[in-house]
Amino acid sequence: MVSRFDTIAAGFGSDEPTARTGLASTDPAVRASALRALARMDRLTGADLAASLADGDAEVRRTAAELAARFPGVDLTALLSDTDVFVAEMAAWAMGEQGPPPEAVIEALVHATLSHGEMLVREAAAAALGSLGDPRGLDAIIAACSDKPAVRRRAILALAPFDDPRIEPLLRSALEDRDWQVRQNAEDMLNPRG
Repeated sequence: MVSRFDTIAAGFGSDEPTARTGLASTDPAVRASALRALARMDRLTGADLAASLADGDAEVRRTAAELAARFPGVDLTALLSDTDVFVAEMAAWAMGEQGPPPEAVIEALVHATLSHGEMLVREAAAAALGSLGDPRGLDAIIAACSDKPAVRRRAILALAPFDDPRIEPLLRSALEDRDWQVRQNAEDMLNPRG
């Protein structure tokens, strides 16, 4: 078996066979490092990611989700329901980075923004919808502006790509929010610096 150090070094030395051996390791830290090594040498494939997204270890799934941001064809929607909140959060972030999304991605992010049980995932899903700038996600972002403070902060910023008559009154209302960071984000959106 290959060590984690050898797997990491393989990424810097363009040693694809060693990195691929790491993908089959019994040690999840080696498997996660193998994904990063393959990505570093630009040899990571969608198939590598798809297999790792189903890994039994949360860190491997989280790493695969993070790296899938550069692979628009890799479906991350199921990970929004992952039992590990950090995997679900990373999946939401990566979905926002994958580029123009199919309907199923928008629907999954909208659902997560509105109803996920973990605030961290709702926050990341709202931010992903803003990153994508797809009008199909706007209503969910607006709804998130009434969620917990951390979600409201991100949702206010997620409004940036949209031009909708509901946004300015919402931002003006957010200037009175009890959370100072929500107020600051609203002020920055209404009066951009620079």
